[in-house]
Order: sequence, then structure tokens, then C-alpha cells
Amino acid sequence: MKLSARNVLKGTVVEVTKGAVNAIVRIDIGGAVVSSSITISAVDELGLKVGEQAYAVIKASDVMVGRD
Repeated sequence: MKLSARNVLKGTVVEVTKGAVNAIVRIDIGGAVVSSSITISAVDELGLKVGEQAYAVIKASDVMVGRD
């Protein structure tokens, strides 16, 4: 698999929560957890299950930073 994104983080799926249309997938990438909202059909096609390895692929032209 080759991607144009430069931020490809390998980790372990720690949670998959399916809703009516989308699912929230949480991937532990070495102590930090990345969450993603993807379609349920994508979860099924990728065969995402807790305990299995997956990649969080991040491609963004902007990163927002905030503080209180």
C-alpha cells in the first residue's frame, strides 16, 4: 500500500463502536489513542476488530491548536 499521506501511524485497535451509520474506531499508537469516524461498511470491509493491528493515516493541510 502506497499513500501520499506522510503521517501513517501503526497501532492496535482498542475499540470499535458502531452507530446507525458511522463507527468510531480507536487505535492505540504506543500510549496515545487516535479516534476516527468511518462508515460501518468500511469497518466491515477492513475487518477491523479489537486487538488487531491497523494504521491511522492522517492527511491534513491545517492543524488547529487551542487552549483555555
